[in-house]
Amino acid sequence: MKILQTEIAVKHNSLFTVMERDESFFSSPLHVHPEIELVYIRESHGKRIVGNLIESFEPGDMVLIGPSLPHIWINDDCYVNGQTSKRARAIVVYFHPCLFESGLFSLPEAQNIRQLLLQSKSGIFIQHNTRQLIASRMESLLEKKGFDKVMGLLEILHLLSQSTDLVHINSEELLNHENKAEKDRLCDVYRYVNDNFRSDIQLKDVAGLTNLTPQSFCRLFKKRNKIHFVEYLNQVRISNACKLLLNSDWTISEIAYNCGYKTISNFNKLFKETTGHSPKKYREQAMKGTIAE
Repeated sequence: MKILQTEIAVKHNSLFTVMERDESFFSSPLHVHPEIELVYIRESHGKRIVGNLIESFEPGDMVLIGPSLPHIWINDDCYVNGQTSKRARAIVVYFHPCLFESGLFSLPEAQNIRQLLLQSKSGIFIQHNTRQLIASRMESLLEKKGFDKVMGLLEILHLLSQSTDLVHINSEELLNHENKAEKDRLCDVYRYVNDNFRSDIQLKDVAGLTNLTPQSFCRLFKKRNKIHFVEYLNQVRISNACKLLLNSDWTISEIAYNCGYKTISNFNKLFKETTGHSPKKYREQAMKGTIAE
């Protein structure tokens, strides 16, 4: 089984991401990435591979996976073949190790968290009371915004670092997988979009980054992301437009053009489809405090 080497932070343009997965079955390939990943399985069962260990998973399963550690969740055939009404549901937290490179985490008080992150390189299975406690915190994390979300992550890491309900998945770190890993061709696409969303992005140029034809690129992108490339590009543009509406005094026209839209009418239409509000209404409600950043 080939290992895909990808980057979560590049795709989401964030060093810290909380994601709710709800699918017919977990479809991600065996992969590695530089981010640390905390996974809580809400629903479904099957086999998971973390490092060199294959184990069963079921609802409630929870693991902490360190950077560059190969992993995959493989649902039982009844999910893949559509023979069950149950879903593959999980909460996943991704955060890059560079978040902890500030002087704050050099303090003696942060020693246990530093040790936890080092131990995550071999994979950690979380069980018993700690699993229930962290599951509750992860559910809450989905609703948090801004710095409250960061505080929620720190609380989770603190609780894990104090727990005795942790079991190492691999007896030693796996250091030799890099040579066997296949680089995720879409990482260059995510970077390109994040750097150039203000400009006119052509499909042929993006496809060229992956050495694929536009048709093959579109199929790969849809398979990996469950949305079309144009939808992803619009999400990036609208996300940046929201930030400008909240944090600048630019006119809506200036924001539209700055985010890559050639006409105001198209920007207004896509913005409302994405957020449920017109740009003007979004800014007004944000000023009233009824829309969280």
